[in-house]
Amino acid sequence: MKPPTEFGPRPWQQTSWDARAATNFILGGTGTGLLVAAACFFAPQAGWRVLAALGLVSVAGGLGAVWFELGRPWRFANVALNPRTSWMTREAYASGFVFAFGAAAVATGAAWPAWLAALAALAFVYCQSRMLRAAKGIPAWRVRELTPFIVTTGLAEGTGLALALAPALAGGAPRWVGAFFLAVVVGRIGAWLAYLGAASRHAAPRARAGLEAAGRHVVVLGTVIPVVAAAVAFALPAVAAVALALGGLAALAAGWRAKHAIVLRAGFNQGFALPALPVRGAR
Repeated sequence: MKPPTEFGPRPWQQTSWDARAATNFILGGTGTGLLVAAACFFAPQAGWRVLAALGLVSVAGGLGAVWFELGRPWRFANVALNPRTSWMTREAYASGFVFAFGAAAVATGAAWPAWLAALAALAFVYCQSRMLRAAKGIPAWRVRELTPFIVTTGLAEGTGLALALAPALAGGAPRWVGAFFLAVVVGRIGAWLAYLGAASRHAAPRARAGLEAAGRHVVVLGTVIPVVAAAVAFALPAVAAVALALGGLAALAAGWRAKHAIVLRAGFNQGFALPALPVRGAR
């Protein structure tokens, strides 16, 4: 037996999930954060139902994008057949609760369905993270550190968008939302660094390069600018709404950039290798 020196292909990029799949993770995560923000922080304010409605539209837009990706889209009902084994099926079930409770909250203005919609939305984004991790052949997706990042970036994106829209809503944003926004932004950068370290150990060089490029946006756009914006908001209440709106948009853009990179730039499989090859006549 002799060890091969250049046998087997190098890792190649998956083609099953394209920009439409990335859109599902992008809009689904942002919609999740909007629903949580609407329920937990804006419900006492007059404009919270607008945020809840936008959250539902965002989640629906993401699911619609991935529906168009299906080779036979009218067979989408088959996704409901495997709740015991498929995280995509569980995502679909969670989305049903999101839309049911979210629509009830928007229609009635009651807080309790908004809170239930927020819980369902958290289950939805958790299922999204596990869908990625279920792709065991993709080193950058299968690491468990990906789940905290997907969840925290959804909260940061949705809360950031809520803060960006707050000046146009009746009642604006409650004062404590800025503190929550700062907490999820800091939590997200911690989750990102943990994920990047875990993914880089086994990912292909091009996958690592894509993640590192996105990481610069997560650090600058997604962390430094929002933290500075929050500091300005706390120090100068007169410009707090504008500062938090700008910080929120920066956090939103960084999250979208990171998820785009995870799905479309880091989706390299691990290839295959044989430690030894049989040689005719050898023992």
